[in-house]
Amino acid sequence: MKRALFTEITAYFFIILFLYSGISKLMDYTLFKEQIASSPILVPVAPLIAWLLPMTEVIVSILLFIPSWRSKGLKASFGLMTIFTVYILAILTLDDHLPCSCGGIIELMTWKQHLVFNILCTSFSLWGIVLSKQSQRMKKETSTPSYHSLEQ
Repeated sequence: MKRALFTEITAYFFIILFLYSGISKLMDYTLFKEQIASSPILVPVAPLIAWLLPMTEVIVSILLFIPSWRSKGLKASFGLMTIFTVYILAILTLDDHLPCSCGGIIELMTWKQHLVFNILCTSFSLWGIVLSKQSQRMKKETSTPSYHSLEQ
């Protein structure tokens, strides 16, 4: 029961985080696109990322919201958070004075604070995946009749 609750809380946390972040980026699309373009790493793909990233965040939120797709959503959350974390590490090695293009309140964090936040979020998503798999396995074991119950 605790596993399912943690997985549920994790899913809703990421729904809020990704919807908030994605919608913030879309609402101030011009600024987001300019910030992405100012990153030396993202210059060649800035126009593509400017649309793709917020839409991906919204889609992952939808996956997390639908219980039968939640496992896929948790895996996608882990993937996104891993990519974001690697990007922040790269930014910290290049130039930590670049503007953050995350949107909303998260944008107010320093790059180092953002790195800690992302590492924690990545850890939560990984833990959510593990607990979700354990919960699914336990459901299967309790719903599948065992050999001994079939003999009776």
